[in-house]
Amino acid sequence: MAIDTYAVERAVTRLTAAVEQGRPVAPVRDLLGERDIAVAYAVQHELTRRRLAAGAVVVGRKIGLTSPAVQRQLGVDQPDFGMLFADMDVSGEPEVPSQRLSQPKAEAEIAFVLGEDLADGNLDAARVRGAVEYAVAAIEIVDSRIADWDIRLTDTIADNASSGLYVLGEHRVTLEEFEPREVTMRMYAEDEQVSAGDGAACLGDPLNALAWLARTAREYGLPLRSGQVVLSGALGPMVPVPPGTRIRAEISSLGAVTAVFSARPQEPRRPEEDA
Repeated sequence: MAIDTYAVERAVTRLTAAVEQGRPVAPVRDLLGERDIAVAYAVQHELTRRRLAAGAVVVGRKIGLTSPAVQRQLGVDQPDFGMLFADMDVSGEPEVPSQRLSQPKAEAEIAFVLGEDLADGNLDAARVRGAVEYAVAAIEIVDSRIADWDIRLTDTIADNASSGLYVLGEHRVTLEEFEPREVTMRMYAEDEQVSAGDGAACLGDPLNALAWLARTAREYGLPLRSGQVVLSGALGPMVPVPPGTRIRAEISSLGAVTAVFSARPQEPRRPEEDA
């Protein structure tokens, strides 16, 4: 089936306006339908093309919809993926810049860093496992350009899999030292536990998610490359993160990773407010 280029262009325009104006917009499924994966990825790829033309650099991928519960909610039986750009990595910043986010939520994940390309040949479990150089704990800050997170499958795919920012931990562990499916996770907001889960919550094994991504990305002409970062998908439920929140995720074998969200700067006072 041919891609509806007019629908793609209208969805791109709507999502671009959300970014430029810093304000969420209506869902794009009225333009794309709710189940047309191909047209939704066409929107994502056009938005990616425009970002690359403006100087952005792709450094990896994120995997979404790895939770069976979320898949059931959206009526799908497979994950989705989005692009990671260099400016999304805020690991080296003292605070996560809340002003860059609209309606953020945090998820604890495993970040795989690849030591080999996954572009050619049989991308089976052994090949994918062997391509991982190391893993670290990660906090993905998901965000939606769709108002009130009113999303279905095509909304989130078109919107770069509801991507935002991410923070990587510092403790590097190889797959010879741990099994991703066996990890346990606890996530805290301040000192209160707000999420818990394990590796099995991510498609039964985060390496299953990585293998799915390797094959799917290649099908779209976007194979995974050495040095890229892949965020596995959530190990437990995501939680909202208002400005000023401190999030800490602890993942067995991988250690802890912390994200402190900045307080939003105050809006400028309007003249009538000074009267």
